Amino acid sequence: MFWVRVDNRLIHGQIIETWLPFTRSRMIVVANDEVSADPLRQEIMGLAIPSHVEKVFVAVEGLHDFLSSAFQDEAEPDVLVLFASCQDARRAHEHGMAFSSLNLGNMHYGPGKEQICAHVALGGQDKVCLSYFAAHGVVLDFRCVPNEPVQVGRSW
Repeated sequence: MFWVRVDNRLIHGQIIETWLPFTRSRMIVVANDEVSADPLRQEIMGLAIPSHVEKVFVAVEGLHDFLSSAFQDEAEPDVLVLFASCQDARRAHEHGMAFSSLNLGNMHYGPGKEQICAHVALGGQDKVCLSYFAAHGVVLDFRCVPNEPVQVGRSW
């Protein structure tokens, strides 16, 4: 299963304990400019990932090229792609990374943000970003963990 998720925490227990088994991913790709340039953060995050799951850290704009070369013969690779923000997911999409569904898992509350569900708070840029995905036919899946009921196409 090819799964794309926005989770500002990136690698954490929920990813390892619920999303990895749900997606049956053989690889986790963290698409984040800061983490891709920080070997210490990569090592720390990597400690949580089971040894049988490959881990890759790439810059957002390099994600499409990486996936294209790594999985050129697979129609739907078993990969879990993690973004820290909706804006990062949009940049990857604009640079050729195609996906039909975007899971919005954790987008923490902050000043100027509106809490739309228990685990997602949206600011103005987030709303613009989600409108972009909706206009491009990407299904927006608002779930913190896979056993929650799927909430799609919410208005914000």
